[in-house]
Parts: sequence; structure tokens; C-alpha cells
Amino acid sequence: QLQLVESGGGSVQSGGSLRLSCAASGSTLDLYAIGWFRQAPGKEREGVLCMTSSGDITNYADSVKGRFTISRDNAKNTVFLQMNNLKPEDTGVYYCVVGWGCGYYPVWTDFTSWGQGTRVTVSS
Repeated sequence: QLQLVESGGGSVQSGGSLRLSCAASGSTLDLYAIGWFRQAPGKEREGVLCMTSSGDITNYADSVKGRFTISRDNAKNTVFLQMNNLKPEDTGVYYCVVGWGCGYYPVWTDFTSWGQGTRVTVSS
């Protein structure tokens, strides 16, 4: 069974950067779509970015365009989320997900494996 463990979260000031990692075990990631969701305090969980096994990227959150980048290192079985120019509204818990594709809409239950989340706090 595929297991995902996120890391790299923390506290940063507005304008700063963080790189989240998601290490997978139990299976290789190369055949899977990978993605990131986030949940801000008091808000619903939302999809951020998704990448198919062939490298096609779907951006679900307009607010992160030009600032966040999703990538994968299949050799290391790891997924990354590079977050630049962070804003206070990026604060939340970030979750790594794995599934068989990136849907037109980000649906949490369309994915088959989920990490436990890593917290990101951006202060102004």
C-alpha cells in the first residue's frame, strides 16, 4: 500500500519561499498522477496543483499561478511543491495526494492515497 509522508512545512514571512516534499513508500510513483491540496483555517480543502505520470500539469488554484510549482523525482519516489512569494492567504495544511489522473476539478476522493499533511504559516 502506498504511503505518503510530507515534510518541509513551517513558518515564513510574506514574500518568502518554502519547498514541500512528499516521500512515497510501498510503491513507485512513476505510473501515478501526483497532486497537492491545502486547507486554510476555517475553510474547505482545495486542490492546488496536479501532475500526471506523463508530466501534464493542472493548476486548480488561480491564486498560486506563477508562484507555486509542482515537480516529481521518480528516482527518489518524491513529489515536491515549490512555493515562492508566499502570502498570508497561503497559510494552511498542505496534503500530498496520489491517484490515476488529474481531473478537470480537484476531487479529494478521486485520489487513492493521501499524506497526513504539513503545516505552512505565512505571516505578514
